Amino acid sequence: MAQGITLPGNDTLRRLGAEIARRHALAFEPAPQGAGGPRLPRLLAELRTPYENWMAPRREHPAPVQSRPVMLLPGFGTHPARMKAHTRALQAAGHRVSDWGLGFNFGPTADRFDRLCERVVTMARREGEPLVLVGWSLGGIFAREVARLHPEAVRLVITMGTPFSGNRRANNAWRAYQLIAGHSVDDPPVGREMSTKPPVPTIALWSARDGIVSPRSSCGRKGERDRAIALRCTHIGFAGHPEAVRTVAALVADLKD
Repeated sequence: MAQGITLPGNDTLRRLGAEIARRHALAFEPAPQGAGGPRLPRLLAELRTPYENWMAPRREHPAPVQSRPVMLLPGFGTHPARMKAHTRALQAAGHRVSDWGLGFNFGPTADRFDRLCERVVTMARREGEPLVLVGWSLGGIFAREVARLHPEAVRLVITMGTPFSGNRRANNAWRAYQLIAGHSVDDPPVGREMSTKPPVPTIALWSARDGIVSPRSSCGRKGERDRAIALRCTHIGFAGHPEAVRTVAALVADLKD
């Protein structure tokens, strides 16, 4: 054996094997009846996102009215860099834009959520005003939960394709989520009351063309959000489709003190 190389012991291998088996079981749980996500053709249409984003008409963004602090929260399995189109548009309008500071979003843990809450509260204090939180997909669950616990630090929550309403498995991502995050969507460490509207203005952007999250789940019901706005983009498109970028910029520009 090469000097300096330490192989894992039997106990470590057994624990690793048990964890792999546990996550495999989570990923292949049977889907509950009536809780399926969008159908396969809609899911496959997500592959057209780059082409659709490129072909979509470009229009001028709203002129800046007042600079606001905005935080962007990425979707499951993605990095904040995926939302750079939103960053550029908001910064061009004079807003102070930051990301959530936690890198890739591989699902919630109590520690990561506590760090996010601390970051939001600290930034709001430093900015001298509450933040606008823009959450894509799972990032929107984080945003709603932060606003529910710390409404004094949040001015507005905008969710994009976020599955906050109805059955937690009404999407095509819950198996991957359980495999990677290591816990059931029915018992997450964050967002157990995800359909409860935060005590701040909350706007849900949703799309009937979403191939990953059920449109009804991301639109929500009356009382679960203040307003719902329908867009024409894929689920992946929320991160950079011109219509999604333009809509978020307009909502931030319309804020009044």
